[in-house]
Amino acid sequence: MGLQTTAVAVPGTSSSSSGWPVSRGYAWIVFALSFGLLLSDYMSRQVLNAVFPMLKDDWLLSDARLGSLSGVVALMVGLLTFPLSLVADRWGRVRSLLFAAVTWSLATLGCALAANYGQMFTARLIVGVGEAAYGSVGIAVVLSVFPIAMRATLSGAFIAGGAFGSVLGVSIGGAVADQFGWRWAFGAMGLFGLLLAAVYGIVVTEKRLRPRADTDADADTDADTAETAGAADADAAEDTEAAPPARLRALLPRLFSSVSVISAYVGSGLQLFTAGSLISWLPSYFNRYYDLPTAKAGAAAGVFILLIGVGMVLGGIASDRISRTAPIRKWGVAIGCSLGSLVLLLAAFHLPTGPLQLALLAAGALLTAGSAGPAAAMVANLTPVAISATAFATLTLANSLLGLAPGPSVTGALADRMGLLGALRVVPFIALAATVAFLIGRRWYDRDLLRITGIAPVAEPKELAVTEAEEAEVSS
Repeated sequence: MGLQTTAVAVPGTSSSSSGWPVSRGYAWIVFALSFGLLLSDYMSRQVLNAVFPMLKDDWLLSDARLGSLSGVVALMVGLLTFPLSLVADRWGRVRSLLFAAVTWSLATLGCALAANYGQMFTARLIVGVGEAAYGSVGIAVVLSVFPIAMRATLSGAFIAGGAFGSVLGVSIGGAVADQFGWRWAFGAMGLFGLLLAAVYGIVVTEKRLRPRADTDADADTDADTAETAGAADADAAEDTEAAPPARLRALLPRLFSSVSVISAYVGSGLQLFTAGSLISWLPSYFNRYYDLPTAKAGAAAGVFILLIGVGMVLGGIASDRISRTAPIRKWGVAIGCSLGSLVLLLAAFHLPTGPLQLALLAAGALLTAGSAGPAAAMVANLTPVAISATAFATLTLANSLLGLAPGPSVTGALADRMGLLGALRVVPFIALAATVAFLIGRRWYDRDLLRITGIAPVAEPKELAVTEAEEAEVSS
């Protein structure tokens, strides 16, 4: 199809001159399919939350046990993302993504067949194993085919796919469960994932994702000429594949080489504690406190989960625009989202049920995960491209172990002691710790960027204006 790509500037190639590693059209196809698989990922993960009331009645489960069924997926994602992403960096990201999608889809079908809590817990654990490598590797694939200037926007949009998938999982899952029972809700999500995996495997390949220069054109077509290439080309290919592992080992220490990148990991994870709690427990909240049936509670919760996703996208867009002349401003966006969500959610859950509470809850949900895009962009800026999948795996590890895994479980445990409303009044305070982490990262960012990349930080526009004025006076 003429997908001429390049990692460097090549005269006469529009994609290279505009900063696109592959053709613009194919890049958006990769994004669409990768985003679709991410939707399936979170639909399979969050459909459980829509059927919490049914499982609680059928199996007489406590809120702590319900929370553990949700949290175990994020826990496995956190524990396995890093090693599985290392495997993906070395052995092929596309193959890893396909294996992940098939695994979580089959495990979701297993949830539909579970006869008790133990079997459901095991199936959910396998869902987590399948999903472990997808988020970090998927975003690395997406970022590899787009210009660097779009990193924060794409990071926020891709990460927001988790919220959008949660909306679909909760809303569609609740509707299917209301009509056909909770088992059919899991079954529908599993079948959808298998279908998307098949399409992804046909359209997206490692060869098409690889940027190419004109001088490498013959080497890049080795798949079409393998039978006549000869032994010399085979040896060259082996040498090329042998280099990345050694390079990766040398670069891995850069994952934790600065205070600012560690602060981005920690701040992002802590802030997603609240988002994970809301995504898991809002269906039950509307069921218990607004007396909505399963389908309507899922649909109502879906609106607020959608706002969480929209906030991720808007946070990334705002970060890119505000920080064009001063990248350090990305930290300010993250700090603003954390503090804003704290104030709005605390106010919402201390109000009686009604329109005002819903309005404040909507505003708080919009800001709750707005720091995701800026944090991911900071991680990308402070780590080498060669270990991008592993860097995002580390971010996913922090997001899971500090936020998405403990959020639902801790909220469930608190709900058993003080009621769900009481638990939701406590959860937003975690934003204070996230804010502290982002403030530390902002303080160290300029010096870390200079030390790691050798790139001097860009001065604020006002500072630039003053400098230019002084130069003008001197010249006059």
